Amino acid sequence: MAAGRPEAQDHTPENGFTPVERPAPRLLPHIDGSVLPSLGGFGKHQKQLVVLTWIPALFIGFSQFSDYFLLAQPNGTCVQPLANDSNWTVASPPVTVTSVAPSLQPGGNDTREGYGDGVGMLCTCKEWRLELQTGLSQNVVTKWNLVCDSAWKVHIAKFSLLVGSIFGYLVMGVMADWFGRHPVLILSVLFMLVFGLSVAFSVNVTMFSTLRFFEGFCLAGLALSLYVLRIELCLPGWRFSMTMVASFLMVGGQLLMPGVAALCRHWPNRDDWQVLQIVIISPFVLMLPYVWIFPESLRWLLATQHYRRSKAMMLLKVCVSCFLPELEQELHKKPQRSCIVKMMSTRNLWKNIVVLCVNSLTGYGIHHCFARSMMDPEAQPTALCHADYYTMAGIAVATCLALCPAVGLMGRRGGLLTFMIITALASLLQLGLLNLIGKYSLRHDTVLRDTLNRKFSVAFSIIGMFSSHAVSTLSIFFCAEITPTVIRGGGLGLVLASAGFGMLTAPIMELHNQKGYFLHHVIFACCTLLCIICLLLLPEPRGQPLPESLADGETFTRQTLLHPGEQHLLLAKNDRDYSRVHDTPLHLSATGDMNTPRPRIRSCYSFT
Repeated sequence: MAAGRPEAQDHTPENGFTPVERPAPRLLPHIDGSVLPSLGGFGKHQKQLVVLTWIPALFIGFSQFSDYFLLAQPNGTCVQPLANDSNWTVASPPVTVTSVAPSLQPGGNDTREGYGDGVGMLCTCKEWRLELQTGLSQNVVTKWNLVCDSAWKVHIAKFSLLVGSIFGYLVMGVMADWFGRHPVLILSVLFMLVFGLSVAFSVNVTMFSTLRFFEGFCLAGLALSLYVLRIELCLPGWRFSMTMVASFLMVGGQLLMPGVAALCRHWPNRDDWQVLQIVIISPFVLMLPYVWIFPESLRWLLATQHYRRSKAMMLLKVCVSCFLPELEQELHKKPQRSCIVKMMSTRNLWKNIVVLCVNSLTGYGIHHCFARSMMDPEAQPTALCHADYYTMAGIAVATCLALCPAVGLMGRRGGLLTFMIITALASLLQLGLLNLIGKYSLRHDTVLRDTLNRKFSVAFSIIGMFSSHAVSTLSIFFCAEITPTVIRGGGLGLVLASAGFGMLTAPIMELHNQKGYFLHHVIFACCTLLCIICLLLLPEPRGQPLPESLADGETFTRQTLLHPGEQHLLLAKNDRDYSRVHDTPLHLSATGDMNTPRPRIRSCYSFT
C-alpha cells in the first residue's frame, strides 16, 4: 500500500472496519513506469532527440574555452623605452586554463623603480611589440594593448563571461520551469547568435566585455535546457550514459579548440580573434530548425498539468487508449507552475540541493588550486601553454572514462563520495606532506628537496584535478536526478551557478596576482572534509524513476551504505496521519486510574 499518497489512502467510515473500495491507480503521474513505456520507451524517436541534444555540446565546448585564446597574455618586447636604454624583452606566460596572467615586466637584473608585478603597474615603455603563442597572431589583448596598467581589463573581460553564465543559470532555470524547456532553448539559441556574433565587431574592450556577459547568459540557458531535456527524455537505465556522451563531446570541443584557433590565424582583411569568434558562434545556426523539430518535454507537460498539450503530443506518437479516459477527466484542470522558491517549504529536498551546491562549488574551486600547482613556472611560454592546456583536456577525458565504470559499480552516491575522498586526500597531502619532506627529511640537500617537492606536487595535482572534475560532473548529474520535474530547471540552475562561482575563483586569484593562494587552497581543502560528511545524507537515485512533483522529491530518503541498494521510501512512513484519532470516554487504564483518558485509534486498514 502506497502510504502517504492522497490517491492511495483508505477513507474508512465512522463505524470502523467496513470494507472500502480502493480507487483505480492513476497512470499519468508514473511517467517512467507507465507513460513512457507505453509510448515506446527509449525507442528510435527518443534516441534521435537525444542525438539532437548532443550536437550542440561540441559548440558549447568551443565557446566555454574561447577565453584561453581570445584573452591570452602575449610575450612583449619594448621597442621604444622612455629612457635612453637599449631594447629589452620580457616574456610573460600565456594564459591557459590554469595560468597566472602577470603584467609585463623587464627581465634580467633590471631593478629600475617603477617596474614590478601587479595590476595597475605603469610600465616605463612607450611602445610594445606583442606576440602570441596560442595559435592566433592577434587577440583582444594585443588589439587594444591590454598590458601593464591596462592589464586589469583582461580580468574584467574574463569575469564577464562567467558572471553572465551564473546569472543565466539562475534566471533561465526559473524560466524553464515556468514557461517550459522548449521556449528557453529557442530563445537562448536566437540571442546566442545575436550577442555572440556582435562580440566579433566590438570596437573597444568595454563593448567586448558587455557583449560577452550576454553571450555567457545565453550560453548558460542553452546548456541548461539541453541538459534537462536530455535527462527527461531517457528512462532510468539510460540517463547516465546519455549524459556522459554529451560530456565527451564538450571535452572534444576543448581538444579541438587549439586547432580551430590555428586555422583562423592570418586571416586576410580581418583580425584573427574576430574570425575565431565568428567561427565558434556560427555553428549554432544549425539549431534554428529545433523550433519545429524538437518538441516540448512531455514529462514537464504532465507534471505541470498541461494535459491538452500532452494529449495532442501523445496521440501523434501512438494510440494510447489506456491513458485517454484519465486524460479526458483531467482536461478541465488548469496548468500549475512551480518555482524553485517552493523548495524552501520541503524538509529534505532543499538539504539535498544545498549539499550538491556546496559539492559543485568545492569541486570547481579546488580544481583551480590543483591546476596552478601543476604548472611549471620555469617552462618556456610556448611549451607551458600547449602542455598545460592539453594536460587539462586529457585529465577531463580520463575523468569521463573513469566515471562510467565507477558509477556503474558504486552508484551515484558511492561514486561521488569516493571521488570527494580522493580530492580531500590529494589536497591534504599536497599541503602537508611536502612541507614535512622539506622540514625533516632533506633539510640540507636543497636541490633534491626542491625536486621531490616539485614531483610530488605535480602528482598530487593531477590526481586532485582528476577527482575534483569527477566530483563537479557527478554533482550536477546527481541534482538533475533528485530534483522534481516541476523545479528541475531551477534546482539544476542553482548547482550550475555554484559551479560558476567555483570557476570564478581562478580569475579572482589572477586579478590579485595569486596573493592569498595558500589560504584559498586551505579553505577549499576544509570544504572537501565538510562535503564528505554531508554526502552521507544524500539518497541513491540509481534505477529510480525521476520525481515529478515536490511530494515525489521528498520520497527519496537515505539508507546506510551497507545496504546493496536504495529503496524509494516515502516520508509518510514516519509522518503518520493522526487526524482520525479522537479522545473517547474515560476507560480504566492498566493501573486502574479512572482519570486517564485512552484514545480510540480507528483502523486505517480495510478488509476485503
